[in-house]
Amino acid sequence: MKIATYNVNGINARLPVLLRWLEQTQPDVACLQELKTPQEKFPLEAIKEVGYGAVWHGQKSWNGVAILARGKDPQETRRGLPGDPEDIHSRYIEATIDDVLIGCLYLPNGNPAPGPKFDYKLRWFERFIDYAGRLFVQEMPVVLTGDYNVIPTELDAYKPERWLGDALFFPESRAAFQRLVAQGWTDALRSLYPTDHIYTYWDYFRNAFERDAGIRIDHALLNARAASHLTAAGVDRDVRGWEKTSDHAPTWVELNLK
Repeated sequence: MKIATYNVNGINARLPVLLRWLEQTQPDVACLQELKTPQEKFPLEAIKEVGYGAVWHGQKSWNGVAILARGKDPQETRRGLPGDPEDIHSRYIEATIDDVLIGCLYLPNGNPAPGPKFDYKLRWFERFIDYAGRLFVQEMPVVLTGDYNVIPTELDAYKPERWLGDALFFPESRAAFQRLVAQGWTDALRSLYPTDHIYTYWDYFRNAFERDAGIRIDHALLNARAASHLTAAGVDRDVRGWEKTSDHAPTWVELNLK
């Protein structure tokens, strides 16, 4: 099973790119973030035409997450992160596909920091850590994937010193990510490529992609059952170079579940 995550940066604005990528690579599961569209404007028919069923949690202009499954409909198990009924942001959706539990998340950016947005990021992170601990012990394979908006280590940034003032690289953000992983989760890309410079996001400005001045903020965390089936992981870098594309590239893992 190939499970991908892709921050599309506006699903309707990037729909041709998304459909082209789905048709070329045909992941079994595609988790999307930053839909930036209300629930009723999700382009379900276009996605069905290329062979995918979908569940999604939209929000006008901001946020939004979705899970697509090739040739079937995902079975939704949760919409929204537990722990704060007043948090109405569309940042988490969860579904089962072929007896694998998939959590798709768009963790808050937190900028400008310090400030209220960073405080919200840390509160959301704490709720996620608490909930992830309950998912980790599931007997089925669990994959928590999406845009975590965290640069875990200096290895995950081109010139990390330039990110010292950014919420993605603040010590508190990195420490929260490490506490999450310490529950036992496997960071799939890093587990297979422990010393490589691998990026998933390149800014639109200053020719960042052409210079490979990127950061790694899109992650796939696997519980022990899923990690035991991990065979490959990677980034579809070329998609970042397409016309009218997102500033993120799709990131994926492969599990051999047979």
